[in-house]
Amino acid sequence: MLRSPQVRNGVVETPSPSHFHSSVSVHKLRRFNILVVVFRFASFCFSLASAIFMFTNSRRGNDLPQWHHFDAFRFVAVAGAIVALYSLFEVGASVWEISRGATVFPEVVQVWFDFGHDQVFAYLLLSAESAGTSLARTLREMDTCTINNAFCVQSDISIAFGFAGFMFLGFSSLLSGFRVVSFIINGSRFYVQN
Repeated sequence: MLRSPQVRNGVVETPSPSHFHSSVSVHKLRRFNILVVVFRFASFCFSLASAIFMFTNSRRGNDLPQWHHFDAFRFVAVAGAIVALYSLFEVGASVWEISRGATVFPEVVQVWFDFGHDQVFAYLLLSAESAGTSLARTLREMDTCTINNAFCVQSDISIAFGFAGFMFLGFSSLLSGFRVVSFIINGSRFYVQN
């Protein structure tokens, strides 16, 4: 049975909403934030590795293929570098959020910033890796890889790292999408039950 507010000294006391979260809820929030950092850090590592492998995919000699001779490989290298920079920023923002308990930007801006940019950069990375895969297959069919197998292997490694970076950025995007939905429904980026 719910009790009515009691009158004390002519003032009606109404219970104020509690900002208390149980230790289980706090533990879940911390786990969620750590998972976000792990996914973003993995995306950073794989995207950076993809960019480094492609940028260093050059052999000495005028007749040997170079990564910058192919538009698709330039796209793979630059997309990997851009996503690595974005992921590094997001790792920093996530660590800031965990350590300070507040977002870098106002909460509404941070929620939409994370979700929107995760989507854009995930599609950028997927597009680049798909173009790189298509070119790598074409080079194998043209016997370029029999002449210079190391070039093709390093290109394949770069593309594989890019796809792994996309996968982890996709996981981050799912978590930031969850935050957007929670923000729309509850007015907070976290769904917490007391």
